[in-house]
Amino acid sequence: MLAVVMIGLGGLAWLFLAGLLLHAVLPAENWQALCEALDGRAGLLVLLWLMTLLPLSLGLKAWLDRHLTDTERLLEQARALASSGHPIDEAQWSGSTQRALARLFNRLLEQRDASERDLNERVTTLSQRSEREKARLIALMADLDRSVVVCNLDGRILLYNPRARLQFRRLSTAPGVAGGAELIGLGRSIHGLIERPLIEHALDKLKRRLARGANHPSSQFVTALAKGRLYRGLVSPVCDLDEQGKRDPSRLSGFVLQLENISAQVEAQHARQQALEKFLAQTRDSLHKAQRLLSEATAPGNAEARNGKPAKQLLERIEALDQQATLLQQQSTASSWPLEDIRAEDWLAAARDRLGEAVAGPLHLKLPEQSIWLHMDSYAMTEALSGLVQHLAEHAPLTTLEIQLKPHNGQALLDLSLDWPADRPLPELGDWLDQGPGQADPTQLGTIRQLLHRHTAECWLDRTAAERIAVRLLLPIVQGQDELPAAAQGERPEFFDFELFRRREANTDLLDRALDQLDFTVFDLETTGLNPAAGDEIIQIGAIRVVNGRVLAQECFDQLIDPGRDIPALSIQIHGITPDQVRGQPRIDEVLPAFHRYCQDSVLVAHNAAFDMRCIRLKESALGLSFDQPVLDTLLLASLAQPNQASHSLDALAERFGLHIEDRHSGLGDARATAELLVRLIPLLAEQGIVTLGQAQAASARSQFARIQY
Repeated sequence: MLAVVMIGLGGLAWLFLAGLLLHAVLPAENWQALCEALDGRAGLLVLLWLMTLLPLSLGLKAWLDRHLTDTERLLEQARALASSGHPIDEAQWSGSTQRALARLFNRLLEQRDASERDLNERVTTLSQRSEREKARLIALMADLDRSVVVCNLDGRILLYNPRARLQFRRLSTAPGVAGGAELIGLGRSIHGLIERPLIEHALDKLKRRLARGANHPSSQFVTALAKGRLYRGLVSPVCDLDEQGKRDPSRLSGFVLQLENISAQVEAQHARQQALEKFLAQTRDSLHKAQRLLSEATAPGNAEARNGKPAKQLLERIEALDQQATLLQQQSTASSWPLEDIRAEDWLAAARDRLGEAVAGPLHLKLPEQSIWLHMDSYAMTEALSGLVQHLAEHAPLTTLEIQLKPHNGQALLDLSLDWPADRPLPELGDWLDQGPGQADPTQLGTIRQLLHRHTAECWLDRTAAERIAVRLLLPIVQGQDELPAAAQGERPEFFDFELFRRREANTDLLDRALDQLDFTVFDLETTGLNPAAGDEIIQIGAIRVVNGRVLAQECFDQLIDPGRDIPALSIQIHGITPDQVRGQPRIDEVLPAFHRYCQDSVLVAHNAAFDMRCIRLKESALGLSFDQPVLDTLLLASLAQPNQASHSLDALAERFGLHIEDRHSGLGDARATAELLVRLIPLLAEQGIVTLGQAQAASARSQFARIQY
C-alpha cells in the first residue's frame, strides 16, 4: 500500500514538473492557448494520472511479490530449517534470485553440517568416558530397589529412578489416569508430596554436621504420605566441587532423598508387640494359676491331689503356654527374615528346570490367567522343593512332573504332580523337613521346617490318583506391585537433568522470566465436535512436559474419556476415536482434576489454544477447578516468528520445521508435535526481541489470529 501511495505522489510530482517545464519553454500565447484548451477538462488529467498509476502499481506489486516477499518467506523458512538440518526445496521457488539463495543456503548448510560432524566426532571422542560413567550411573539407579530422588536446594527434582516413579504412582490419587506423573517429574517440586518444613529441617541438620566436618552425613525422618502410608526418608547432601575438582562441603547444592515404605514393617512390628504383650499377660496368668495349683496340690488333706487333677491342669496350662511361645517365635522369624515380592510365574519359570532335574520324562507347567504375587525367598524355596522331589525319586522312579499353580481360599496352592506306585505308601516328610534347603547348612540358614514357618506356608503330600501323588505347598498371596512398561526400542527414558542444579527459584515475576527458563505443559484435546458451548465434549487429553528446553517423552499424560454421549461420524473420521474405545473409560470429572494436578506450576501451551481452553473453562465451575496458569498458543507464536507464511496450521508448521507428527489427530501425538514446535520457536522469537513470557503474551495479543474465539 505504501508503494502505491509513493507511485501516486510521484505521478503528481511528474505532472507538476511537466507543467512548469511547458510554462517555461512555451511562448505566452501558446501557454494561454493550452490553458484554454484544458479549461474544464481537469478530470482528463486525473484520468491520465490514474491510467499511468494503475499499471505502474501493478507492475511494482508483482515485482515486490516476486522478489521481496518471496525473499522474506525464503528467509523465514531458512531460519526454521536451520536448526533441523533439512535443506530447502529449490524447485518450489520460481524466481532466479530465490533459487540462487536457496542453493547458497543448502551449500552453507552442508558446510555447517560437515563442521558439526567433525566437531561432534571430536567431542564424542573426548566425552566417551563421561558418557560411560553417566550410563553406569543410570544403570545403577535403575537397578536400585529403593526410591531415589535428587533435588536442588529449592526442592526441584532433577533426577529420579524407575523405582521412585513406581512409588509415586502408588501415592497418586488417580493412578489409573495420571499414573503418578502429577507428583514426580523433572523440574517438579518434591514439596508437592513432602512438606517443605520437614525437608528444610533435615537440610538444616545436614548443614550443621557438614560445618562440623562430618564426611558423609545423613538425616532421617518418618512421615505419613498419601493414603495413610508411612515412609522413611533418608536425606544425604550433594555438594559442589571446588576449583581443584574436590568435593566442597561448604557448597551445598542439593540433596538425595531415599524413600522407603515402612507401613508393612510398622504394622508387623505392632502385631509382634501386641502378640508379645498378650504372651506376657498369658504367661503371668499361667504362672499365677500354676502357683495356685501347686499350692492346692501340696495342701494337707487335699483329696483331688491324690487323683492327679491339679497336675493335669498344670500340664494343660504349660502346654498352652508352649504353643503361644511357638506361635510368637514363628511370627518373629517370619517378619525378620528378608523376603521379596515376586510374581509366581516368574519364580516358577526360573525354578522349573531345577525342579525337573530328578524327573526322567517331560515337565509341564500350568499357570493361572491372572498374575499371583508371593512374598518369599524364591531361591531357598526352589532348593527346598527340588530337594523334596529328589527325596521322592530315591523311593520311586519319576517319569513326569506336572506343576500347577492356582488360587485357593485366598492363598496360592502349588501342586507338583508326580508318578507314584499304587502299592507304595506315601513317604514321611520328617527327614526332609529337618534338612537345610539345597546344600545349605541348617545351623546357618535354618531347616526347611523353619523356612516354611518364615513363609507362613504349609506343605504336605496327597494321593491324587491310583498312581499319582502331589506335593502341595500353600503360600500366602500378597498385593502385587505395579510394574512400569518397558521403554520402546531405542527410546531412552529421561529421568535426569543435571542442568537443574544451576537453576534456582527466581524472585522475579513469572512474566519477566525468559521463555527458555520456564516449565511448560503442552497439551491437546480431542472432542466430539467443534462447538463446546453447544454440548460437544472432551474425549481425550494428551499432554507432555517441556523442561529446560527438553521434551520429556516419558512424563506424559494420555487418557481417553467417556463423554456420556455419541461421537458424530464426521469427528470419528478426523481423530479415529470410536464409541467402543471410550466406553468404560473415566468421565471428565475424574480426568480433569488429575490433569489439573499434572500441569501445576507450569505454563500451558496448545496449538490454537483458544479452542482447547474454551473446552476446559466450561468445566471449571462444575468441578471446582481453576486453570489460572499463563497460556501460550503456538499458532500465535508461529505467526509472530514467521509473519510472511501463508499457513500456520500444525501440519504446515511441521513440514516447514522438518517435524514428523506421529499419531496425527490423537491427543498425545499432536501434543508431542506441538512441544517440539515450541522448542524450535523460542530461539526464533528471541531473534525478534520476544524473550520473556510477558513479551510473548503481549506480542501474541497483537497477532491477527488472536481474534479467533469459540
